[in-house]
Amino acid sequence: MRSSALIATSATVMLLLGFLHLWITFSGMQLHPSDPDLTAKMLTISPVVSRETTMWRAWIGFNVTHSFFLILFGAVYGYLAICHSEFLFRSWFLLALGLAHLLGCAVAARLFFFSSPFRAVVFATVLFLLGIIFNKASAA
Repeated sequence: MRSSALIATSATVMLLLGFLHLWITFSGMQLHPSDPDLTAKMLTISPVVSRETTMWRAWIGFNVTHSFFLILFGAVYGYLAICHSEFLFRSWFLLALGLAHLLGCAVAARLFFFSSPFRAVVFATVLFLLGIIFNKASAA
């Protein structure tokens, strides 16, 4: 029970980060460049890969899909931890995949973001890992 709660809490942290990021993407100016001239350029310049979009549209799209990625992780692992914990804890593949995902998110947050998301992802990773450890210790 404690193991499931730890994994579910980890998933909730990621789910909330995803919804917060999605909300920030579409509201306010938090993800806008601090230089208005850069925003104006991004609205008109296309990336080399395609002239079918602008850097601004790509920027918004990357942020939206990033949010969806976090929401999907939180929803799937939260559901599994709450409704199908026995299945989750029997699957080394799902546990390793979830942990690898969180570790990858932590590395990306450390390299590319700022301290708040990094700390939140590290917290979620620690909870996930403790869930695995407690489950395996209680099974032994």
